[in-house]
Amino acid sequence: MWRKFRRHRMARLGGVLLIALFAIVIFAPFFAPYPSDQGNLRHSYTPPQRVHFFDDNGRFHLRPFTYGLVKQTDPVTLQMRYVEDRSIRYPLRFFARGWTYTLFGVIRTDLHFIQVVDGGTLYLFGTDQHGRDLLSRVLFGGRLTLLIAIGAGLLSGLFGAVVGTISGYLSGVTDAVIQRIIEVLLCFPALPLWMALSAALPRDWEPIQTIYAITLIFALLGWPGIAREVRGKVLAFREEEYVTAARAIGAKTSRIVFRHVLPQALSHIIVSVTMAVPGLMIGESTLSFLGLGVQPPMATWGSLLQKGQNLQTLAQQQWLLIPGLFIMITVLALSFLGDGLRDAADPFSRH
Repeated sequence: MWRKFRRHRMARLGGVLLIALFAIVIFAPFFAPYPSDQGNLRHSYTPPQRVHFFDDNGRFHLRPFTYGLVKQTDPVTLQMRYVEDRSIRYPLRFFARGWTYTLFGVIRTDLHFIQVVDGGTLYLFGTDQHGRDLLSRVLFGGRLTLLIAIGAGLLSGLFGAVVGTISGYLSGVTDAVIQRIIEVLLCFPALPLWMALSAALPRDWEPIQTIYAITLIFALLGWPGIAREVRGKVLAFREEEYVTAARAIGAKTSRIVFRHVLPQALSHIIVSVTMAVPGLMIGESTLSFLGLGVQPPMATWGSLLQKGQNLQTLAQQQWLLIPGLFIMITVLALSFLGDGLRDAADPFSRH
């Protein structure tokens, strides 16, 4: 499997992108220039700020810098806009000291990858209506988006694998009952059911409680497809000679299922979970975009896109749609990785 996976270039690209993305969002406080909830109304709707290496005289500076920002009124449209004040430069510092944060709830530090000297600003992705740095909010929001999608994928994969294995191995009445339950759950459209259950959550819950509840909803509604796929694999495995030999020497059913049959389907389970995570991430983003997901002050990529519902954003503040780019890249990377794992796990694949 590893040799076949290494020959799949798109899968390797997806794996590298995911590793880089996970590292950035896990260490979001280190990479974020500002706290995600820190706002400055004087800099509301600031467009993405440019980083310079050359000054007005064409002289190269080894240390990059930004210029100050001045708010002016456009004489034609009468709209407020930001222009660079080139009379003063604010150098950027790497691995510098800044605001204090706690990493993993244990390590307390103020070290950051990049900071700007006092008096300057660094809005690489611009700001929102409250003057909050969009880059910082994207990094912190990615934590919750990936946590919900991957957590729900793992839970649904675990439950679906166990139920599918039991259904396929025991067969008979047990299999019939489980399959009818799966068919009933699969009859309901996923998105409307997610919306109905999310809307039913109490509005006075803490944001962390809502996160756990949404993860559980996705997990409880995501296992039927995985269970049905695993069942098909187990139906073939249960007739293999090693299973017959285990029965002949008196091995218990639970031992045969969890020690011999389930491990054989592990590669397929991993592929199924990997392919399911992109759909769960889009589902979470959709709920948050519609206002039914994670509630403020916490943010996810979907909730950051809520401003994209009005024409003003599309016409004047296009940078607020940047979180959608992260969703697209992550979904594509997960799809490439899942496709490579599927080909690698298929003994008949020629890739």
